[in-house]
Amino acid sequence: MSSLFTEEQLERVSKLFGALGNKTRLRMLLMVAESKRPLHIKAIAKGLRMDYAAVYRHVKVLEGAGIVEVYEVGRSRVLSLKNQGWLIELLSKTIETIRVNELV
Repeated sequence: MSSLFTEEQLERVSKLFGALGNKTRLRMLLMVAESKRPLHIKAIAKGLRMDYAAVYRHVKVLEGAGIVEVYEVGRSRVLSLKNQGWLIELLSKTIETIRVNELV
């Protein structure tokens, strides 16, 4: 057991990285981030050329990891990022780390 992190913290980090470890979910998050506003899940499904139910299953994983919020607008469900700046910074730093490691 690590003395740096509690078991609960490790569980939350694992859930977060599990949610981010899927290319479809990353594309969904970037669609919302680039729109600079919440998006209807139907619009995300259309943009990804995917079935609504499949997209919604991915949304539930992202929501469970605490990355997004889902709320209802009329009869539609809308997806928004909880912290857009954090997500973009995390992805940017990850890509930067990959580039640095490729040069070694």
